[in-house]
Formats: sequence, C-alpha cells, structure tokens
Amino acid sequence: MKTQILEKATEMFLTLGFKSVTMDDIAAELGISKKTIYQHFTTKPDLVKHVTLQLFDTISCGIDEICGLGNNPIEELFTIKNFVLEHLKNEAASPFYQLNKYYPKIYQTLKKKQFGKMSECVLDNLKRGIEEGLFRKEINPEIIGRIYFAGMTSLKDEELFPKKDFNTIEIQEIYLEYHLRGICTSKGIKIVENLIHNN
Repeated sequence: MKTQILEKATEMFLTLGFKSVTMDDIAAELGISKKTIYQHFTTKPDLVKHVTLQLFDTISCGIDEICGLGNNPIEELFTIKNFVLEHLKNEAASPFYQLNKYYPKIYQTLKKKQFGKMSECVLDNLKRGIEEGLFRKEINPEIIGRIYFAGMTSLKDEELFPKKDFNTIEIQEIYLEYHLRGICTSKGIKIVENLIHNN
C-alpha cells in the first residue's frame, strides 16, 4: 500500500502541485481512508519528502542509464532533457515552485542533491565534449557547469516564467540550445542544428 500511495501522490503532486493536493484528495483517488495514509506517512510534509526523494532517485537512475549509452555529449544532453520532462509531466502546475514556497526545507534538501548529481553528470559531459572537439577547449567546466545548473533552476521560477505565459517544453528547449551554442565548436554546432531539425 505504501508504494501505491507514493505513486498516486507523485502523480497528483506533479500534475496539480504540492500545495494544491490534500491528503483527503489522495485518499479519495485511491479509495482508501486518510487514516491508512497516516499509517505509512505521519504528516503531509513527510509524504512530500518521500515523494521528492523517490522522484530524485528515479530520475538519477535514468540519467545514469542515459550517460552509460555512450552517445556524444550533445546527444546525451538532448536525451536527458527529454527524459526529465517526461518524468516531471512538463510541470504543468509548477510543483517545484510550490515546493520551494510551502516546503522550503524539503526543497533545499532536493536542490543540494540535484546540485551534487549535476556536478558529477554535467562536469563529465563538458570534459568529454572538450576532448571530442565538440565544446570549445577554453571554457571552464567548473564555472559553465554551475551557470548551467543556476539557469536550469531559474527556469522553474514561476515569477520569472509564469506558466500562463510560457510553455515548459519550449523554455527547456530554448535554454539547452542557448547553453550549447555558447560552448560548442563549429563541429558541435552542426550536431546541435541537426538534432533541433530532427526534433
């Protein structure tokens, strides 16, 4: 039952937002009593914490699998972007904006874990890109990696990018192209343009 609660809560939080969904809503969707949920999760913040950490682990494992495929660093970034968007349901309800606003401690824990994962994954991506002649050799991977992470985080800011005015998928695509055009060699740019054209 604990797994079913987590799965349903994840689906509802990502679709409707962490603040918007109540324990009653989750119980009603599962056809169980709220008391049953509280047997597994003591409070709503406890459930929110478990959902975010499980989601992080799921996405991290998926990213590890993508990184193990041996694609070139540019293709790898496009594949990761598509994978993350698919798992976050395009964030139609700005769930991570709500998470930051209403559950700041949980959000900060998640952000630290995301930064750790990004440091490992993006730094490796940047270094391989330089070695393969796809990224400019004069870029500083440590700085570019942090700029990339900061930018990705800001895309989730509802005040900067209100969902009523901006499409999540379009923002992610534009940001990835912006990042790559800033660091690619002419050889890399050809791959970027080919991937954009085929997408």
